[in-house]
Amino acid sequence: MDFNATLIGQTIAMIFFVWFTMKYIWPLLDAAITERQDKIREGLEAADKSQHDLELAQKKAAETMREAKEKAAELIEQAKKRHAEIVDSAKTDARAEADKILAGANAEIEQEVHRAREELRKQVSVLAVAGAEKILQRNIDASAQADILESLVAEL
Repeated sequence: MDFNATLIGQTIAMIFFVWFTMKYIWPLLDAAITERQDKIREGLEAADKSQHDLELAQKKAAETMREAKEKAAELIEQAKKRHAEIVDSAKTDARAEADKILAGANAEIEQEVHRAREELRKQVSVLAVAGAEKILQRNIDASAQADILESLVAEL
Protein backbone atom coordinates (compact mmCIF):
# COMPACT_ATOMS: atom_id res chain seq x y z
CA MET A 1 0.00 0.00 0.00
CA ASP A 2 2.87 2.17 0.45
CA PHE A 3 3.55 1.81 -3.12
CA ASN A 4 0.04 2.91 -4.00
CA ALA A 5 0.02 5.79 -1.56
CA THR A 6 3.31 7.00 -2.91
CA LEU A 7 1.97 6.67 -6.39
CA ILE A 8 -1.22 8.53 -5.51
CA GLY A 9 0.79 11.20 -3.66
CA GLN A 10 3.09 11.62 -6.60
CA THR A 11 0.09 11.77 -8.96
CA ILE A 12 -1.60 14.45 -6.82
CA ALA A 13 1.68 16.39 -6.62
CA MET A 14 2.07 16.09 -10.35
CA ILE A 15 -1.52 17.25 -10.99
CA PHE A 16 -0.97 20.18 -8.59
CA PHE A 17 2.34 21.01 -10.30
CA VAL A 18 0.73 20.89 -13.78
CA TRP A 19 -2.24 23.01 -12.62
CA PHE A 20 0.10 25.56 -10.94
CA THR A 21 2.32 25.67 -14.02
CA MET A 22 -0.67 26.06 -16.35
CA LYS A 23 -2.24 28.73 -14.13
CA TYR A 24 0.75 30.91 -13.27
CA ILE A 25 3.87 29.98 -15.26
CA TRP A 26 2.44 28.99 -18.67
CA PRO A 27 0.81 32.40 -19.39
CA LEU A 28 4.15 34.13 -18.72
CA LEU A 29 5.98 31.70 -21.00
CA ASP A 30 3.22 31.96 -23.63
CA ALA A 31 3.37 35.79 -23.49
CA ALA A 32 7.17 35.71 -23.83
CA ILE A 33 6.94 33.27 -26.77
CA THR A 34 4.19 35.35 -28.42
CA GLU A 35 6.20 38.54 -27.89
CA ARG A 36 9.28 36.89 -29.37
CA GLN A 37 7.25 35.62 -32.36
CA ASP A 38 5.87 39.14 -32.91
CA LYS A 39 9.40 40.62 -32.82
CA ILE A 40 10.64 38.01 -35.26
CA ARG A 41 7.66 38.62 -37.57
CA GLU A 42 8.24 42.41 -37.39
CA GLY A 43 11.94 41.88 -38.12
CA LEU A 44 11.12 39.72 -41.13
CA GLU A 45 8.57 42.28 -42.37
CA ALA A 46 11.12 45.04 -41.87
CA ALA A 47 13.70 43.00 -43.78
CA ASP A 48 11.22 42.44 -46.63
CA LYS A 49 10.36 46.14 -46.65
CA SER A 50 14.05 47.06 -46.58
CA GLN A 51 14.69 44.68 -49.47
CA HIS A 52 11.85 46.29 -51.41
CA ASP A 53 13.13 49.79 -50.55
CA LEU A 54 16.62 48.75 -51.63
CA GLU A 55 15.30 47.56 -54.99
CA LEU A 56 13.39 50.83 -55.43
CA ALA A 57 16.48 52.83 -54.48
CA GLN A 58 18.61 50.85 -56.96
CA LYS A 59 16.05 51.47 -59.71
CA LYS A 60 15.91 55.15 -58.83
CA ALA A 61 19.72 55.37 -58.76
CA ALA A 62 19.92 53.66 -62.15
CA GLU A 63 17.29 56.07 -63.55
CA THR A 64 19.16 59.05 -62.09
CA MET A 65 22.44 57.82 -63.59
CA ARG A 66 20.78 57.34 -66.98
CA GLU A 67 19.30 60.86 -66.83
CA ALA A 68 22.66 62.28 -65.74
CA LYS A 69 24.42 60.53 -68.64
CA GLU A 70 21.82 61.85 -71.09
CA LYS A 71 22.16 65.37 -69.71
CA ALA A 72 25.96 65.14 -69.82
CA ALA A 73 25.82 63.94 -73.43
CA GLU A 74 23.45 66.81 -74.25
CA LEU A 75 25.76 69.33 -72.57
CA ILE A 76 28.76 67.92 -74.42
CA GLU A 77 26.87 68.19 -77.71
CA GLN A 78 25.91 71.80 -76.93
CA ALA A 79 29.51 72.58 -76.03
CA LYS A 80 30.70 71.09 -79.32
CA LYS A 81 28.17 73.16 -81.24
CA ARG A 82 29.16 76.30 -79.35
CA HIS A 83 32.84 75.52 -80.02
CA ALA A 84 32.12 75.17 -83.74
CA GLU A 85 30.19 78.46 -83.69
CA ILE A 86 33.03 80.23 -81.89
CA VAL A 87 35.60 78.82 -84.33
CA ASP A 88 33.48 79.86 -87.32
CA SER A 89 32.95 83.30 -85.81
CA ALA A 90 36.68 83.66 -85.18
CA LYS A 91 37.44 82.60 -88.76
CA THR A 92 34.92 85.12 -90.08
CA ASP A 93 36.35 87.85 -87.86
CA ALA A 94 39.88 86.95 -88.91
CA ARG A 95 38.92 87.06 -92.59
CA ALA A 96 37.22 90.43 -92.09
CA GLU A 97 40.26 91.76 -90.23
CA ALA A 98 42.57 90.40 -92.93
CA ASP A 99 40.44 92.04 -95.62
CA LYS A 100 40.51 95.31 -93.66
CA ILE A 101 44.29 95.13 -93.26
CA LEU A 102 44.68 94.25 -96.94
CA ALA A 103 42.44 97.15 -97.98
CA GLY A 104 44.45 99.49 -95.72
CA ALA A 105 47.71 98.21 -97.18
CA ASN A 106 46.38 98.61 -100.72
CA ALA A 107 45.26 102.17 -99.91
CA GLU A 108 48.67 102.93 -98.41
CA ILE A 109 50.42 101.47 -101.46
CA GLU A 110 48.18 103.54 -103.72
CA GLN A 111 49.04 106.66 -101.71
CA GLU A 112 52.75 105.84 -101.90
CA VAL A 113 52.46 105.31 -105.66
CA HIS A 114 50.62 108.63 -105.99
CA ARG A 115 53.29 110.39 -103.88
CA ALA A 116 56.07 108.77 -105.92
CA ARG A 117 54.40 109.88 -109.16
CA GLU A 118 54.06 113.42 -107.84
CA GLU A 119 57.70 113.38 -106.74
CA LEU A 120 58.73 112.03 -110.13
CA ARG A 121 56.70 114.71 -111.87
CA LYS A 122 58.43 117.37 -109.81
CA GLN A 123 61.81 115.88 -110.58
CA VAL A 124 60.95 115.53 -114.27
CA SER A 125 59.80 119.13 -114.41
CA VAL A 126 63.03 120.26 -112.72
CA LEU A 127 65.02 118.10 -115.14
CA ALA A 128 63.01 119.42 -118.06
CA VAL A 129 63.65 122.98 -116.98
CA ALA A 130 67.34 122.23 -116.50
CA GLY A 131 67.45 120.50 -119.86
CA ALA A 132 65.68 123.33 -121.53
CA GLU A 133 68.07 125.82 -119.91
CA LYS A 134 71.01 123.92 -121.24
CA ILE A 135 69.43 123.67 -124.64
CA LEU A 136 68.47 127.28 -124.82
CA GLN A 137 71.44 128.46 -122.83
CA ARG A 138 69.34 130.75 -120.79
CA ASN A 139 67.23 130.66 -117.66
CA ILE A 140 63.60 129.88 -118.04
CA ASP A 141 61.28 131.22 -115.40
CA ALA A 142 59.26 128.21 -114.14
CA SER A 143 56.30 130.30 -112.98
CA ALA A 144 56.10 132.14 -116.27
CA GLN A 145 56.25 128.97 -118.27
CA ALA A 146 53.77 126.95 -116.18
CA ASP A 147 51.66 126.03 -119.22
CA ILE A 148 54.64 124.56 -120.99
CA LEU A 149 55.64 122.61 -117.87
CA GLU A 150 52.13 121.26 -117.40
CA SER A 151 52.05 120.04 -120.98
CA LEU A 152 55.45 118.41 -120.53
CA VAL A 153 54.27 116.69 -117.34
CA ALA A 154 51.10 115.48 -119.05
CA GLU A 155 53.14 114.01 -121.89
CA LEU A 156 55.39 112.13 -119.49
